[in-house]
Amino acid sequence: MTVPMTVAAVGVHVLDTHVLGVESIPERSDGQLVETIRMSAAGTAGGTAVVLARLGATVRSYGAVGTDAVGDTLLALLGREGVDTSGLVRKDATQTSASVLPVRPNGDRPAWHCIGANGAFTLDDLPDDLLDGLSHLHLGGPEFLGGDAAGELLARARAAGVTTSVDVLAPGDPDMLDWIVAALPHVDHLLPNDEQVLGFTRAGTVAEGATALLGLGVGAVAVTQGARGALVATPGGVDEVPAYPVDVVDTTGCGDAFSAGYLRGLSLGRGPVEAARLGCATAAQVAGGLGSDAGTYDLSTVVGLASR
Repeated sequence: MTVPMTVAAVGVHVLDTHVLGVESIPERSDGQLVETIRMSAAGTAGGTAVVLARLGATVRSYGAVGTDAVGDTLLALLGREGVDTSGLVRKDATQTSASVLPVRPNGDRPAWHCIGANGAFTLDDLPDDLLDGLSHLHLGGPEFLGGDAAGELLARARAAGVTTSVDVLAPGDPDMLDWIVAALPHVDHLLPNDEQVLGFTRAGTVAEGATALLGLGVGAVAVTQGARGALVATPGGVDEVPAYPVDVVDTTGCGDAFSAGYLRGLSLGRGPVEAARLGCATAAQVAGGLGSDAGTYDLSTVVGLASR
């Protein structure tokens, strides 16, 4: 399957360190043996970039990292997946964004997170030729730019004929929605999770919340719902898409994997509901391992699963 797709993954890039098999945090200075410690490229832009590359897209990352060893590692992991990292600027004054995730036996994963260079990223860090040759621009973490700046970027992309999508990193809160609302009329596809939708809108159901977001100018809303799969709201109505069975190891990166599968589905000419099936199939690959780069799947793998 060789349908081309050229994507700019703009915004949040994070180095995740996963610690598998954590049942409790040791007391005082005690130690504890664990099953695995593993690093992966992550973030609402970085994690999505990795999975899109796995699915055969040409991916260029844009954002900010530090000049530290954490940044070196993050760039190396992205590059190993075939992501073009030349658009990631390096900031001397702040560290690379990073998270440590102790993964419990049931797949839950609380996190310690350092915002780092993601908080220093601005539109001035983007090159003038950003939109050249693009078919899609995915903005991960519009809240770091603010709604006006994010809207400016997304409007430029749409004026150039580029499809746009957005995934918000922050938890759902009406104040956060107010912060980014200026960007929403320029978003073709919004990719939140169910908790964000309910928090943003204070709606009684995810369907009602997703429909309310359409009313703010978004073209389509594809909501991840964990083990319940996804919900897709378009002007034509609301549809549920079930998740695929999987033995869960770690749910880190499943939202980013869904985004990547959904966007790749759009590039194949699928409508939002069928694209969400591809998104759920991709998320299932990632849930069976550690991090966004878990597994050995490719586009044919997830297309086959989504066709069942």
